[in-house]
Amino acid sequence: MIVSVSALPLLGLVFNMQVMAQASQPMRADGSKAPPRTIALPTDSSATALRADANIVIDGRDADAAWQSAPPITGFQEWRPTEGKPARFKTEAKISYDASNLYVFVRAFDPHPDSIKKLLERRDTFTSSDMIWIFVDSYHDKRTGYEFGVNAAGVKMDQAIYDDGNEDGAWDAVWDVATRVDSLGWTAEFRIPLSQMRYSREREHTFGIMIDRGVYRYNERYIWPLLRQSKPGFVSQFGSLHGMDDLESPRKLELMPYVVTKSASTIVNNAFAQKANLAVGGDLKYRVASNVTLDATINPDFGQVESDPSVLNLSAYESFFDERRPFFVAGRGLFRADVNCSAVNCWGETLYYSRRIGRTPQLGGIYGDTVPQQPTTILGAAKLIGRFPKGTTVGVLDAVTQHEMSPGDTTYEPGTNFAVVRASQDLRGGNSGVGAMLTAVNRRMDLFTSPYLASSAYVGSLDFRHKFFKNNYEVSGALDKSTVNGSEAVIANLQNNSVHQYQRPDADLPLDSTRTSLGGDAEEFRFGKVGGQHLLFESAYSRRSPGFEVNDLGYLRRADQQSWSTWAGFFDRQARYFYTRFQWNNNWWQWWSTEGLPLEAAYNTNVHINFKNNWGWHMGGTLGQLGKTYDDRTARGGPAVRQDVYTSPWLSINGDDRKAIVPYFSANYFESSAKRNWSVNLSPELDFKAMGRFSAVLAMNWSHNVSDNQWYGNFTDNADLLHYTFAHLDQQTTALTARFNYTFTPNLSLQTYAQPFISKGTYSNVRQLSANPRADNYDDRYAPYNDASVTSDPGGFNFKAFASNVVMRWEYNPGSTVFLVWNQGRQGYNGAEGSQAYRGDVRDLFALHPANTFLVKVSYWLNR
Repeated sequence: MIVSVSALPLLGLVFNMQVMAQASQPMRADGSKAPPRTIALPTDSSATALRADANIVIDGRDADAAWQSAPPITGFQEWRPTEGKPARFKTEAKISYDASNLYVFVRAFDPHPDSIKKLLERRDTFTSSDMIWIFVDSYHDKRTGYEFGVNAAGVKMDQAIYDDGNEDGAWDAVWDVATRVDSLGWTAEFRIPLSQMRYSREREHTFGIMIDRGVYRYNERYIWPLLRQSKPGFVSQFGSLHGMDDLESPRKLELMPYVVTKSASTIVNNAFAQKANLAVGGDLKYRVASNVTLDATINPDFGQVESDPSVLNLSAYESFFDERRPFFVAGRGLFRADVNCSAVNCWGETLYYSRRIGRTPQLGGIYGDTVPQQPTTILGAAKLIGRFPKGTTVGVLDAVTQHEMSPGDTTYEPGTNFAVVRASQDLRGGNSGVGAMLTAVNRRMDLFTSPYLASSAYVGSLDFRHKFFKNNYEVSGALDKSTVNGSEAVIANLQNNSVHQYQRPDADLPLDSTRTSLGGDAEEFRFGKVGGQHLLFESAYSRRSPGFEVNDLGYLRRADQQSWSTWAGFFDRQARYFYTRFQWNNNWWQWWSTEGLPLEAAYNTNVHINFKNNWGWHMGGTLGQLGKTYDDRTARGGPAVRQDVYTSPWLSINGDDRKAIVPYFSANYFESSAKRNWSVNLSPELDFKAMGRFSAVLAMNWSHNVSDNQWYGNFTDNADLLHYTFAHLDQQTTALTARFNYTFTPNLSLQTYAQPFISKGTYSNVRQLSANPRADNYDDRYAPYNDASVTSDPGGFNFKAFASNVVMRWEYNPGSTVFLVWNQGRQGYNGAEGSQAYRGDVRDLFALHPANTFLVKVSYWLNR
């Protein structure tokens, strides 16, 4: 007899009834027969998997014997928008397994199957569709797990989960799923090979499990067991899946050899040429033990990855670009170590920034013009990741890049070894923990590289976290130490670059041109309320000493800073009269140099509302530079300059993404110094969906920036006096972005991307800092600069760039793919804005010589 949970009373009932599995005696991994066992009925937080005695055909139907015998999970509740509300539609899930696979069958009842939202897209692309997700914590550590999702059209998504809720979208597994829409609604049938997950070596296993269903036309999510948004964490709220016993040892080796043929533009004798080559490489995954995995790549090529967006950076800080290469994105959560990051402000600063590995040659601009620059060749990279039964996690990453030379044997990039070691120990069931991290960069130096690059760089870090009072509160912190070694010229340049600026005349910093090493430290401490129905908050303090330096393998905007920030948010996660979600947060932050010079003091508030018609309204604003604050970076090594109060309101509106045409719009405004400095930024966007398989995005970003005190340059006169000059800048930037995607099948897709980018501006009224740059009166901070060679024709700029990708992806076998790629880039720069309108600039942009890359990449997945 099979008893449906939905037929039983829901209050005060303990489910202790059992049903006998209808399968014959299951086989253990060693070939012996296990005794028959009973299957406990699912409760509101636990279930037992039925062992299948025959193969299950993945076709979206529940005709297999295992599905006839498995007891259904029916206790789904709504968790969004209203937590704990009875689900609008019934959902049933059944779980089975064999020695090698986990099987899940989900029946999503729907009285109107013709209203089910489904859209074909490329794998791992979010779609405005009905979805079913299976979340699995195979190691049952309540901190890590895996997500397997599918929409009603059969589009798969998968992600890894780390730190009890953070997601790693680059993780890809090889698994099967089939969906079917019928008169009762729709179904999804999953087969997830256990080889794609980690689990212990014990004979008996308990997995964490959660099953989620999204009904997109109502924007409702139903889940089992109930996910409470008011509780901290995600994986720690999973239910328990029992009965996963006598699993076979997973296959140890996965190989993905690939062949790449590529033709790319290069520069030969100051002229464009095409260089073609054929390369062979591969990815490897070797399971050293059930809980230790080695991932490696040999001669990788990431030509199928989308290009970075174009930017024109006039600030003192390095631009940040997110990592897109799959090998480095996958598993990066384990190696994450943020610096100067809080709930208020987070700039991407980190001890490990994988974009440093395989970067374009650093000395290309010194020893020759290599534009368009190709990335430095990565000879090989490997990650060893282990998670042990008592909560210990160890990760090791190592990568080696090639010695890049010009035809004349001039070194553009030395051969380099990059290493990262990360270890952590969970305590109190994952509610507390300690960790350590070490990064190391070692370069093979020669006479070309010694004056410009550090020979070695090392960073060490210790961190901790601790939750208390029902796990609703958390304290965490970190201590980092860094050291960089190199020639006197290298360390002198390092002290004077935009990160450190030891040369500032009003800073009491120990500038030493004879040093051959530079060291520093950083500290962080955070305290916050991370759980609760309505109110959450965090207060954080961080400090980075003047000599702290991590940019050989990390990303750091500036050192010599301490900051304190506090964030408090009010959340209403219940559907009300006119909205389904409401959030209001308030932020306060202050920055100082390590000597105590005030750099920033600001208050910010933001409101986010999701209406019942699925439109969103988001708005807020910042009132900054309150009190006396100073900018010690604006003069690029000069003295600190007094700043004025600014206001910066913003607005963002999003349309109903259930519709075929979805509008978006955002606007930002900035004003300070009695309107001497102001900017406006507008970003309209339209998204289109058609035929269930075509999607497009047309977006524009337009900004007008007027800066009366834009840094212009530092000049030394005949008397050897240094003058810090500033100018009035009037700048306009326009970027258009177009994306067109057509998905033939869930395994065959075509994606196109194009972005023309134009930024142009004119300088005027060049002047220098006065003897009193900290004056309260704006005009008193500046003085005339009487060098006519600079001031008579300050010029401007007209920067143009075009980036595009066309990618066809075909997964011809599970895990095996073919990529056809065409990438084109154009770039030009003039020292004057020019008199042309936007149309003329675009015409000139497409008259520039293109840099083309054509690529065919074929990979084949092997599992042994």
